[in-house]
Amino acid sequence: MSNDIKQSLQKQGNALAKTEHQLAVLKGGIFASGELPTFAQKISESAQLPLRPRKLEILQINLGYMCNQVCAHCHVDAGPDRKEIMTRDTMQICLEVIKNTGAHTLDLTGGAPEMCPDFRWFVEEASKAGISDFIVRSNLTIIRANPKYHDLPDFFKQYNIHVVSSMPHWTRGKTDKQRGAGVFDQSIEALEQLNGVGYGMPGSTLRLDLVYNPSGAFLPGDQASMEKEFKHALRDDFGIYFHNLFAITNLPISRFLDYLIISDNYEDYMYALVEAFNPAAVANVMCTNTISVSWDGYLYDCDFNQMLGLKVASKIQHLKDYNEDILNDRDIVISQHCYGCTAGAGSSCQGVVA
Repeated sequence: MSNDIKQSLQKQGNALAKTEHQLAVLKGGIFASGELPTFAQKISESAQLPLRPRKLEILQINLGYMCNQVCAHCHVDAGPDRKEIMTRDTMQICLEVIKNTGAHTLDLTGGAPEMCPDFRWFVEEASKAGISDFIVRSNLTIIRANPKYHDLPDFFKQYNIHVVSSMPHWTRGKTDKQRGAGVFDQSIEALEQLNGVGYGMPGSTLRLDLVYNPSGAFLPGDQASMEKEFKHALRDDFGIYFHNLFAITNLPISRFLDYLIISDNYEDYMYALVEAFNPAAVANVMCTNTISVSWDGYLYDCDFNQMLGLKVASKIQHLKDYNEDILNDRDIVISQHCYGCTAGAGSSCQGVVA
């Protein structure tokens, strides 16, 4: 997957920038013809339909789609030209929910969440809520992108933030191919900075985890084996340490869906996902213990549904009306992209699930 993308699909005026067009692709073709079973048909075979949530554990908040990178596989279609950013008013509503939620994990994502103008204020305020695991998903290069971000490792340390960072590969070639020229070197510099303040070091309580996405139309390898390879290579070549590696399957959404279509890999990839379907993964997919909040305060079963505009199937659809008990009494909204989370060992923002 070569990354020669300079603009988001939205900026390009690409039809796939519209969620209804993506959903039409996912519902049509080989699924509409019956050549492949829909996800609903597949999970009904094992009496797992409707898919229902368990107790809420993770509140994932997307602070906006603006990003300093334009990655080839991005399901958010993030980039410097995206202007959707969470306002402080919406953050205030988030803070009230955070103070009263039963969830134990707060997960801030984007885009690059650090580019949200009120990001630091929000972290400072949210940290007072006593959430046990406070995650910020950083793309690493943001730390080196501009001098105003150079102190992020110290800021993260001050608030004991659990840093989860994207790292496509331990080699320059594969990383830059997926994420753009210079990304690997900037990522290494950022990891060195994070290690320098204690993140990821042996015995450290400052958590640093890395995320791996495949660079093409294939599923990730075994997470445990890949973690060993990543740790060995980064330690030996650069003296870099981290705690865990999360292997995440690329879902056929947004720019990755665009790549699959223009490279003529869409049908083969969907066949691969369906053939790798694992019923054991269904029970632990992240939509069963997570609520995703968009930059404008709407609620979704997961970050992927958010990018497809599939709001929760509940009378509570916005943060201002938040009621955890009512939200928990709902069916989870599904479509064919859900095969990505249930293929092989399963996939979630926390890595494999089965």
